[in-house]
Formats: sequence, structure tokens, C-alpha cells
Amino acid sequence: MSDSNQETEVKFYVSSLTEVEMRLYSLEAHLIQSRVLEVNLRFDNPNGDFQRQGRVLRLRRDEEVRLTYKDGSRLLDGALSRREIEFAVSDFDLAKQFIEALGYKVIFVYEKFRTTFELDRAHIMLDETPIGNFVEIEGALETLKPIAAKLGLNWDAAVPASYHALFKRVCEARRLEFRDLSFENFKNKKILPTDLKVLPAD
Repeated sequence: MSDSNQETEVKFYVSSLTEVEMRLYSLEAHLIQSRVLEVNLRFDNPNGDFQRQGRVLRLRRDEEVRLTYKDGSRLLDGALSRREIEFAVSDFDLAKQFIEALGYKVIFVYEKFRTTFELDRAHIMLDETPIGNFVEIEGALETLKPIAAKLGLNWDAAVPASYHALFKRVCEARRLEFRDLSFENFKNKKILPTDLKVLPAD
């Protein structure tokens, strides 16, 4: 990223992650992180201020544990940009207890399998979620469109929405009452692009 505390990324819904992964290997992208399960907890205060302001307080566990704060985002030519502060913590459960002791509570849990590559000084994340497959590209704004083109992704189909927002769209479309985006909750459900209000970028 152009600024260590500035996150700029673009997200695409895809029908096939395999095709994108094959393109990454053909482009000699560097595999940073093999496929790993992520568990993410999002927190808010009792008034829901973070959600209302578009801010994020998140605790994530994959092969390590990280605590993240994000400001509200700005839309820049299809990409989302915002300040991000993230650092590793040693214990997931203790970190959760610490955040809750400060008065925050878990409002949303979401899971995904993620594989991460590096290409042209940007990170490309292949995300398998309970509601579909997505590609996220994170890096300097000027690198995002060229990388998307190399991967055969239609920039006009970019999804300027968080997984939380996409989850809420699905719940509304399907009249679901789940709080969390978990594989268990969606194990017998086929989610369509129309439920997500997105178009496949591939």
C-alpha cells in the first residue's frame, strides 16, 4: 500500500476462483498465504456508533491473531479507501475479553477461507465465503485497475460493499434471521448473485 496506515482495495464477486488462481500462477504471482480459515469478530458499542459511521473494530484469527480498526471509507473510482490500524496480538480469547471489558460487544461473526498472493506490489486475496467467492485486490490505487485487467476481472462489476453489508442483503432477500455469516448457517443454502445484488466480474 502507498501508506502503511491507508487501506485501498477493490472487491469482485466471481463464479470461479480456480480460473483466477490459474491466472495468478501464470503471471508468476507470489503465494504469501496458503488457504486458511479466518474467523472474524466485529465489535460495536451499545449505541451502534461504529456501524452507523462506517467504522470497524475487528478481531481476526487465522494463523495468527490481529486486532484492526478502520475509519469510514471513501469510494475512489470503484475502490474503497480508508485509514487502517492493525497489529498482532498473542491471544484471541483474552483480546476478546479485553475489548468487551472496554464496553464493546460482538455484533457480527463472519468466516471465510482465504488464499493470499502478491503481484505488482499489491495483495490479491481469494476468498471463499458462505455466500459466494470473491477476489479482493489491495494496493496503491493506480495499481488496482491494471491488476484486475490482468486477472480478467471486469472493473465495472466491482463491489463497493463489505461482507457485512453483503450478508445483510442476503438476509433481506432470503428473509433469514441469522446474526452471523458462518459456514454452518449456510451449509444447505445456495446463494445467487441476485441475492447479493452483484454481477460476476469474470
